[in-house]
Amino acid sequence: MTVMADIEHPADSGPLTVRDLEGMPDDGRRRELIDGVLIVSPAPGLRHQKIAYRLYGVLEAACPTDFEVVGAPFAVHSGDDTELQPDILVGRDEDFTDKDLPAPPVLAVEVLSPSTAIHDLNTKKAVYERLGTGSYWVIDPKEPALTVFELDADGHYQQVAKAAGDEAVELERPFPVRIVPRELLGRLG
Repeated sequence: MTVMADIEHPADSGPLTVRDLEGMPDDGRRRELIDGVLIVSPAPGLRHQKIAYRLYGVLEAACPTDFEVVGAPFAVHSGDDTELQPDILVGRDEDFTDKDLPAPPVLAVEVLSPSTAIHDLNTKKAVYERLGTGSYWVIDPKEPALTVFELDADGHYQQVAKAAGDEAVELERPFPVRIVPRELLGRLG
């Protein structure tokens, strides 16, 4: 059975704002706001979390001092109607506040799960492209596989790399790092 993320828009209300998110319950579900529309997804499972945390470690070890690597939940804001919480984000150190990243990340990473895949591969990818996020990575935990998109000169994402299983990918953006998807599974692989 596949469970889709809920898209919630309360009856008789206009688009939601980032302020509306502050009053919502802290029940373990992820709440994101895209152009005033609320997207609610369940807490991630073990495989998802294992991959995200191991990738965080790889990125943190390679991260230069002028960047920060942050894991979810941490908000990326764009105006009053958009708040995203990628599984992992990398931003310029100077762009962060204690509470959020009110500037485009240089890298946003999403680990797919049945409830979020359609949004991660389409809606959120389009929003990060619109924001000017230089790199967008998607990890399919089933294979496991990493797909890397980078903005081209016209500001559109192009797939620049894909690695699955034991294949290594050497990336230069936002900083040099080597990723082997199967290694992100640890003992689960």
